[in-house]
Amino acid sequence: MASPLPTVPRPLPRRLGAYLRHGRVLLALKAAIAAGIAWWVALLVPGVASSYPYYAPLGALVCMYPTVAGSARTGLQTLIGLGAGILLAFPVILLGNPTSLTVGLVVGLGVLLAGLPRLGAGRDWIPMAALFVLLLGGDHANTYSLGYSIQMLVGVAVGLAVNALVFPPLHLNGVIQSLEELRSALALQLSDMGAALEERWPPEHEEWASRQDRLRRLGRDARSAVQLADTSRRGNLRRYRNGRDLEADYHALRSLERITFYVEDITEVLSGAIWRSETAAPLPAALGVPLAEASRLTSEAIGAWDPEASAQATAEDSVESLIRQVHASAVNERIDAAATFGMGLRRILLTIRLDSVPAR
Repeated sequence: MASPLPTVPRPLPRRLGAYLRHGRVLLALKAAIAAGIAWWVALLVPGVASSYPYYAPLGALVCMYPTVAGSARTGLQTLIGLGAGILLAFPVILLGNPTSLTVGLVVGLGVLLAGLPRLGAGRDWIPMAALFVLLLGGDHANTYSLGYSIQMLVGVAVGLAVNALVFPPLHLNGVIQSLEELRSALALQLSDMGAALEERWPPEHEEWASRQDRLRRLGRDARSAVQLADTSRRGNLRRYRNGRDLEADYHALRSLERITFYVEDITEVLSGAIWRSETAAPLPAALGVPLAEASRLTSEAIGAWDPEASAQATAEDSVESLIRQVHASAVNERIDAAATFGMGLRRILLTIRLDSVPAR
C-alpha cells in the first residue's frame, strides 16, 4: 500500500495572518494597543488628571467592541453612566464621612438609576462611579471626579481611534456563509421530503421531520449576521473600499425567511399526514409521485436561486401540474394535506420569482 502523501503546511506568514484576522484575536490585539497608548497619553495630561492616569487604560478597554459603531455607542454610554454616578455621589458626600449607611445608600440609588432605559453599557457605571467617588474621593471628591472623568474620556477617545483605524472589521464573510447555509438547508429539507414521499409508506427516514428548530436557528443566525455586517459598516473607513450591497442581502434574507416559514408549514403537514393524522389528513396514493417530483424540483430551484434559470421554470411547471392533479382528485378523495403542500411549493417559487436580487 502506498504511503499517504505528507500534508504540506501553509507558510508561517500565511498562518499568522489567518490567526491574526480571527475576530477575538484582533480585538484583543487592538485592546492591548489602545490600553498602552492610553497610558502613555494619560501620563502627559496636565493638571489634576495627572494624578489618575490609571483610568485612561480602563476607558480604552471598556469601549473596545467588535464594531466601530459599537465602540462609539459603548464609550458614550459609559461616559454618561460615569457622569450620572459622580453627580449621584455628591449629595451623599454632604452627609459626612462614608458609613455603612451612606455606602449602602449610594449603591442602592445607583442600581435604581441603572434601570433607566437606553443606558446600555453605562448602567453598570452609575453605582460603580458613585462608589468610587464616595470612597476614594474623600475630602478631594471634586478633584478626584474631575481627574477620573478626564482620564476616562482620554481612554475612550484612544480606544475609539484605535478601533476605527486598526483593521476595523466589516463582518461580511459571515453574511455570505450564513445566507448560503440557510438556503442549502431549505433545499435539503425539500429534497429529503421528496425522497420520503417515494419511499415505502410510512418512510423509514424521518430525520427531516425534526429539523424545524435547526431551520429557525439558521434563520436567526442569518439575520444576526446581516445586522452585524450592517452595524460594522457604520463609521468604518473600509466600507468605501468594499462594494457589497447589504440592501440586497437584507432583501435575500427576507425572501429566505418567508421560504423558511413555507418549508416549516410543509414539513408539519407532511409529518402530520404520515405519523399523526393519516386518516384525518391523508395524502392520496396517486399524488405521491407528483408531490415528490415537485418537492425535488423546488429544492433545485432554491439551490439555483435564479428566476430566469431553467430549474425555476421546470419547478413551476411541475408544481402547477401537481395542483391540477390535486384539484382533479378532489372529486373522490380528501386533498387537504396535498393542497397545502402544493400551495406551499407555489409560494416558495413565487418568492424566488419576485426576488430580483439573487442571494450571493
